[in-house]
Amino acid sequence: MPPSAVSQRLAERIAAFRYRDLPADLIAGAKLYLLDTLGAMLVAAAPRYPASRIIMRFVNELGGVAESSLVGQGRKTSCVNAALANGTLGYYCDVEPHHVGAILHGPAVIVPTSLAVGEKQGADGKRVLASMVLGIEVASRVSYAFDPVALYDRGFHPSAVCGVFGAAAAAGYLFRLNPERQAVALGLAMQQACGLLAWANDPTEHSRPFNPGLAARNGTTAAYLAHLGFGGPPTPFEGKYDAFTAFSGSANPDALLEDWGKRFYLPEFAYKLYSSCSFTHPGLDALLGLAADEKLSAADVERIVLRFPRNGAHMIDGNPLKSHCAQYILPVGLVFGRVIIDDILFDRKRHPEVARLASGMTLVHDPALDANYPERYTSVVELGLKDGRTVSRRVEFARGTRENPLTADEVRAKYFRLTGPVVPRARAEALMAAVDGLDQARDLTPLTALLRRKTGRTRRTPTRPS
Repeated sequence: MPPSAVSQRLAERIAAFRYRDLPADLIAGAKLYLLDTLGAMLVAAAPRYPASRIIMRFVNELGGVAESSLVGQGRKTSCVNAALANGTLGYYCDVEPHHVGAILHGPAVIVPTSLAVGEKQGADGKRVLASMVLGIEVASRVSYAFDPVALYDRGFHPSAVCGVFGAAAAAGYLFRLNPERQAVALGLAMQQACGLLAWANDPTEHSRPFNPGLAARNGTTAAYLAHLGFGGPPTPFEGKYDAFTAFSGSANPDALLEDWGKRFYLPEFAYKLYSSCSFTHPGLDALLGLAADEKLSAADVERIVLRFPRNGAHMIDGNPLKSHCAQYILPVGLVFGRVIIDDILFDRKRHPEVARLASGMTLVHDPALDANYPERYTSVVELGLKDGRTVSRRVEFARGTRENPLTADEVRAKYFRLTGPVVPRARAEALMAAVDGLDQARDLTPLTALLRRKTGRTRRTPTRPS
């Protein structure tokens, strides 16, 4: 494909996207991913989380036309501010769906974008669902076109840098942009693309979820400006100052269009059973599986060794963030059993067994595990036991990935587990029914009215080891 055709052809595909062309099983899956993401957003909206309180105060003080709902806040704001705030909620608890190979938290960006613009525009449920599938499709393709490992190597966060293009596509679709205007929206998205991995040095964990919020806000802004006739570079993926050169130094433009309409990326997204970086999930599965099979408690373990692909290990090795520090996450998992929604953000560093195991844990940057990274996060956990034995387990794919999937009932059970502490059961069930029937909805009013209602207080996480 001639490089000069890529941006325009992508814009044409976005403008021509249609709900009626989507397979029924893809739509059914999209509803489950939406439900899972809404569960993550609802629990993050709870008053106990400081970044949520601050971002909501920020958009409240900015004001704006009350056109799009703020999750769990009892009010509306402008669609741009709603995308920012709700996008920040989407990744706060680090428990929403992600794409393993693209290293992408796409739904955290696209779901808030589609809800904000869809509510403003009075779009029906079919169009909103199609915009979500489309936005996640574009964000995923941009990540592969850039090469997510190349982005990481330069200190960029794929969810933010690639997510903004997906948000511009989703919002542009809801604004009904023609191909020429959609190309401009993508160019304006490139102008605003941002998001560094520098949040890994922020132990407050505020700037980490802010990145998807920025992507949602900036992609919405790009499409809105294009809708109003604002100009912008219509060829972001080619030319002298193209996005590939700016962000990754690697270019695979064919990934933007290859097998369009035949391969959809959404079904490849993984569900997360733990509120922590997805790099830690195979290790947690290995650790908890060993503990269960060998009938081990934390007191039986002298040391933990985690082997992880060298190219990604830097992200979870001694990271100051609780959600991204393997030396914290695995000990918490062993001491407290199954890691539930707020276990990682809730500080347990002073627990004596967590502190003991964390201080002696080793993370090995293992090049032997690099062959299939990032398409799989192969992990090996070795436990040195106090009785002198060593037991180990290797996990290729975490539970919740496409290769080791959850059932639909398990996804729904997770949703109720997430929302239970902050939303009455009857409301959670009504939300699930609204999602299940979204393709029949004339607009988003029933769904957003339920989402907008204030969340309750989060119950304190149990502190007794299991």
